[in-house]
Amino acid sequence: MKQVILEQPGRLVLADGPPPGPPGPDEALVRVRSVGVCGTDFHAFKGDQPFFTYPRILGHELSAELIAAPNAVDVGLKTGDRCAVEPYLECGRCVACRRGRTNCCAKLEVLGIHVDGGMREIIKVPLRKLHRSESLSFEQLALVETLSIGAHAVGRAGLEPGETALVVGTGPIGLAVIQSAQPLGARLLATDVNEARLEFCRRQMGVEHTFATGASAEEALRDATRGEMPTVVFEATGNPASMERSFGFVASGGKLVLVGLCQSKIAFFDPEFHRREMTLLSSRNALAADFKRVLSAVEAGTLDTRPWITHRASLADLAAALPSWIDPGAGVLKAMVEV
Repeated sequence: MKQVILEQPGRLVLADGPPPGPPGPDEALVRVRSVGVCGTDFHAFKGDQPFFTYPRILGHELSAELIAAPNAVDVGLKTGDRCAVEPYLECGRCVACRRGRTNCCAKLEVLGIHVDGGMREIIKVPLRKLHRSESLSFEQLALVETLSIGAHAVGRAGLEPGETALVVGTGPIGLAVIQSAQPLGARLLATDVNEARLEFCRRQMGVEHTFATGASAEEALRDATRGEMPTVVFEATGNPASMERSFGFVASGGKLVLVGLCQSKIAFFDPEFHRREMTLLSSRNALAADFKRVLSAVEAGTLDTRPWITHRASLADLAAALPSWIDPGAGVLKAMVEV
């Protein structure tokens, strides 16, 4: 079985590995079809991804075909079904799990981060982690996880119609936030250091107000909001400086949702934080309900991420392609690996 292993920062290797054993009563054996590459994978390759150990088989944005599952019929599945894979493996027993917050399980393991992921031909996963679709392509299914992260963040914010929301960072996670926020009737703004991505937001996503991140960002934001500032800010860069700067973008009584993750401390000016009685939220991963909601929306055509895919490679070519994708000059928005 072919698999790609990140042996250490900067070293990806195509290797042969043993196939997984037969699935147990609550497990499924699936053939991986498409794998999305995201910022987490790039950070792991560079050696600065939190909660990551080496060697590791990457891959958590997965679509797969069901090969075998003893109890598939009990959950409405059958051999050959196309599925999105929910990559979050919760314990089911901790205080978060008991409250339905499986996305932040105290012992959470994520495929491709804490345990080996889907950059291989066949993988065994819990049966409950498969989300079937009769109509979507494997590439579309591989994008469901990214969209679900955005949907979960918007849910955390409790975004309401008529609110003004700013998305800081317009990579795939930021775009996923935008797509989940748009149907709610919020007025959306976006900022990024990359003008090409802002142009994508305007042209493909219909975001009217975009501006470059920098020294004049707060002034541009005040102009766009008539001095009131956004009531919700979604920080989706994972850049410590950007995360700290985003505290200054929030309106009085507003919310800051940290969707991006960084491996360092961040600081804010407490008097100003208290003066505005800001609400600070983190948003981690997604819930099964987010996957189901997003899957239905993609099937209905109200969410479409296919224009995001800018680069593709086969599993055999990934070791050569991924290092070049990290370069901002490569123009990667979303890369997809065909297995």
